[in-house]
Amino acid sequence: MKQLTYQENRRGCSILFFAAAIALMVLIGMYGGCGIEKTDGSKISDLEYEMVEEENIPEELKAKIEEKKAAGFKLTYESDRYLYIVRGYGEQETGGYSIQILEFYHTQNSVIFQTNLIGPSKDERKNAAPSYPYIVIRAENPNKNVIFK
Repeated sequence: MKQLTYQENRRGCSILFFAAAIALMVLIGMYGGCGIEKTDGSKISDLEYEMVEEENIPEELKAKIEEKKAAGFKLTYESDRYLYIVRGYGEQETGGYSIQILEFYHTQNSVIFQTNLIGPSKDERKNAAPSYPYIVIRAENPNKNVIFK
C-alpha cells in the first residue's frame, strides 16, 4: 500500500471540503426560504374606503401633497390603523376637474388602486386659474403594497 505525501493528502482534503461546502449551499438554498413567490394578480374582493376631506388629512401627509402637487404623483401614508392613498394629477390649466375611482380591490399580495381624471365642463373651463386635482382615500390598513394603475 502506497503512503500519500503531505501535498497529496492536503489536495484530497481540499477537494472534500469544497464538495461539502457546495452541498451545504444547495441544502441552504432548498430549505432556507429562498425561492420565487408566485403572485396571483386576480381580484379577491373590493375594499371599503372613505374619501378624506382636506381638513381631515394628517398634517404630515398634507405637507407631502403640497410638496408634490405641481407634478402628477402617487403616494401612500400609513397611520396606526389606516392606509391613506393619494393620487394627484399635477397642475391643470383650469379648475373644474374631478377624479373617479375605477377600481380599489385587493389581490393575494397587493392592493390595486385605479383612478381617472375627468375634465371640466365647457362652462367650468372659463375659470383660467390653474388647479391641482388630487384625491385622498382612507381604508383599513391591509398591510399590502399598493399598485397604482
